[in-house]
Amino acid sequence: MKKICLIFLLYALIAAPSDAQFLKDAKKFLKANTSVLSEGDAAAGIKEALINGTGESVKIVSVVDGYLKNPEIMIPFPPEAKAMESKLRSIGMGKQVDKFNESINRAAEKAADKAKPIFISAIKGMTVTDAINIVRGEKNAATMYLKRTTSPDLKGAFQPEIKTSLDAVDATKYWGDLVSAYNVIPFVKKMNPDLPAYVTDRAVEGLFVMIAKEELKIRTDPMARTSELLKKVFGK
Repeated sequence: MKKICLIFLLYALIAAPSDAQFLKDAKKFLKANTSVLSEGDAAAGIKEALINGTGESVKIVSVVDGYLKNPEIMIPFPPEAKAMESKLRSIGMGKQVDKFNESINRAAEKAADKAKPIFISAIKGMTVTDAINIVRGEKNAATMYLKRTTSPDLKGAFQPEIKTSLDAVDATKYWGDLVSAYNVIPFVKKMNPDLPAYVTDRAVEGLFVMIAKEELKIRTDPMARTSELLKKVFGK
């Protein structure tokens, strides 16, 4: 019975949209049989899949151009300063603006590796209830679980690293130069957004975009089930 329940549980986690009837039946079966699952039986496959998925997401974003060359997560000029960006470009400072944009994405790439131990800790702390809720949830349920349980820790770990990185890649200097140049323009509204906080928020947000993509892949693509545990359960 435990093996059958585990197979239903893991298949429901990664079932493709076209398997809607099986997924419905699996969820119904789980509802009736959850009590016989141990925490280890119910959560082992999910934990391993999530550790693999988050690890791959961190790997993707923590390399050079991981943020900068990915249009889905590239960190743009601060939105509240769009008028400032337009004005600076109009007075011939487009190259400086581009250097600044590159530098804030480099800072995010440098900080991203800090996420690994935070994700692993949250995943290992999952209970059987957490696992079942992920199975019964939406296609991004695992991502939302991680977002809920790790966001404060991620921001706490990212921000000091990003602040250091902003200095290291000259983003702080570029930003200071841009703000100074902009604020002397007549009749503009003076501004100076909190740069480390902005880059931290966007870096964490971008990481979860990539995790959601990895979760969808695990749910729908048999080739993404690379762990020995998942291969054993699904017969390759």
